[in-house]
Amino acid sequence: MWLRRTGRAEDAAQPDTVHAASALASHLQRGGELDPVQVDDLPLADGEVAFADVTCSAARFYGTQIAYPLSAGYFENHPTFGRRWISNNRLDARRRQEAEDAAAPQWRDRTVARVVLTSTGVRLRPSGAATWLPFDHALLSEVTVRQPQVVLSYTVCAPVLLSSPAAPWLGVAIEHLRFTT
Repeated sequence: MWLRRTGRAEDAAQPDTVHAASALASHLQRGGELDPVQVDDLPLADGEVAFADVTCSAARFYGTQIAYPLSAGYFENHPTFGRRWISNNRLDARRRQEAEDAAAPQWRDRTVARVVLTSTGVRLRPSGAATWLPFDHALLSEVTVRQPQVVLSYTVCAPVLLSSPAAPWLGVAIEHLRFTT
């Protein structure tokens, strides 16, 4: 079970994350269960049990609308043609490409968030937010564990990236809860 750590000194003393994830996987394969943890400030539904309370870096993967910038250039006072607009095509092309790159699908909205793993789903509260965002196991389509990240793909919303030393452990626990509940 992972509990929220409060200081960097505790992170330095943290056990090997890969070992913790593989130990949990062995424990669950032998018929073991996840140990519940107490979470006082998250209202749980009837029968919902919390299994982890950690702090992670969170992000969402999506693209946005392209916001094309206005044309760049300058006004020229030509002796014959008078005042006219002269376009800067190179700058326009570069700015258009930058706008398209910025709008392409990528990890966005990176923030530190408190993550509580429950029997029903992952509950995420970004720092400074008052509400919890629910991500239910029933809507989960894929769990991808990378060291030290876990990517949760859902059928109805953008994927969620959780990065922390606890991410491999969370990935194993989420996969277990996804198929047992």
